[in-house]
Amino acid sequence: MSNIEKKIETQTNKISVNQDNKDKVFVETYGCQMNVYDTELVKRILTTANYEIVTQIESADVVMLNTCSVRDNANRKVYNRIHTIRQIKGKENTVKIGILGCMATNFRKNLLDDSKLKIDFIAGPDSYKQLPHLIAATGEQQEKPFDVTLSEFETYSDIYPMREKGVNAWIAVMRGCNNYCSFCVVPFTRGRERSRSPESVVEEVKQLVADGYKQVTLLGQNVNSYKSEENDFTELMRQVSDVEGMERIFFTSPHPKDFPTKLLTLMSERDNICNQVHMPLQAGNNRILDMMNRTYTKEEFLTLIEETRRIIPNVVITTDIIVGFPTETEEEFQDTMDVVKKAQFDSAFIFKYSERKAGKGAPSTLAAKRYPDDVCEEDKKDRVIRLNAIQSEITLQKNSAHIGETHTVLIEKKGSKKSNDAYVGRNQGNKLTIIADGDYQVGDIATVSITGATPHALMGKPKAV
Repeated sequence: MSNIEKKIETQTNKISVNQDNKDKVFVETYGCQMNVYDTELVKRILTTANYEIVTQIESADVVMLNTCSVRDNANRKVYNRIHTIRQIKGKENTVKIGILGCMATNFRKNLLDDSKLKIDFIAGPDSYKQLPHLIAATGEQQEKPFDVTLSEFETYSDIYPMREKGVNAWIAVMRGCNNYCSFCVVPFTRGRERSRSPESVVEEVKQLVADGYKQVTLLGQNVNSYKSEENDFTELMRQVSDVEGMERIFFTSPHPKDFPTKLLTLMSERDNICNQVHMPLQAGNNRILDMMNRTYTKEEFLTLIEETRRIIPNVVITTDIIVGFPTETEEEFQDTMDVVKKAQFDSAFIFKYSERKAGKGAPSTLAAKRYPDDVCEEDKKDRVIRLNAIQSEITLQKNSAHIGETHTVLIEKKGSKKSNDAYVGRNQGNKLTIIADGDYQVGDIATVSITGATPHALMGKPKAV
């Protein structure tokens, strides 16, 4: 029996187990990869407590929505989904609905006090071990049960996630954030930074290899802030890279302010650490960056991009950008356009600024407190469209430059939008690659000749031996 298997066996001593429990639970996930990982933790915690996980709302006694609170649109989706769930369950309406994650922390009072929503219980990101108690307590008292306590210590390193079958596994190596970017609610919904021990991460990676996974992605709100005793993130990556059988390693998301050169050097030296870096820009104007509390300048960011490409010549660099931050002028937006042209990102996630005011009794973001949301919606939309147009051209050029190259592609599924016979996977730069034909199984690593490109994907065919 492996250490992980022993850990799973002993979890029943830590989680309240109802031997007679027959409740079926459906969990739906919104937002980032961290929420995907958290849902896998929740499923393990609940199955250990004798709950059954189901894949259809119709058969569920308990429905949980694991939520995101980064943008206002995410909140609206959850509110709409709650009403839809009530309709699906029909007149009997006996289903218990729980809200998990960031929205639970940020909008606890709003959710529990809204009589139309009829939420039954709430759990924040550090309270998932309490879920069996919270579910059991529904209906037993007038006040609806909740736990949104933010912990300084909880990392869930003693829980082995219940993962869906696939080729990639997520591992949260740290939780929380200390950066307090003025637009971001994460420090208020997920608490302060704390890191897992490297031993617990390496142990989990070894079990993933035993379970047949070939790729792992290390997660953190600011993953390069990882620190456990004398081990920083570069040392953690070194130890994970040493695990025999783990063929691909990604990580996300780092912060440009403390991206170490030694990590780039390690990436260039290790074949199983993939050549993709997500480097969030957020804005290309120094005044706006200062208002965002990003702690770097446009010039420093571009220098980091240059250094990254110098050390890893074939690196794939992606980014996040926010347009329409309070008081951003057209001229300042042009600075962001300028950085995009100079940085030549392989792809970018571009968003309109969304004012993140908190719910009753919860802290708002610094930007919501300090600055008026004074860039009109029309200007925000226009800036998104213009920036996406430029980035699409750059992405197509970047992708087209790969035509004629040979890539290794991890097969994720068979069948694309245009062909049931095609295979879909990702190369070592995490670029979507569609293979016209071949004979592969999910999880195979294929050697592929790149024959074409769009702004969204590479096209290829099996390389002749």
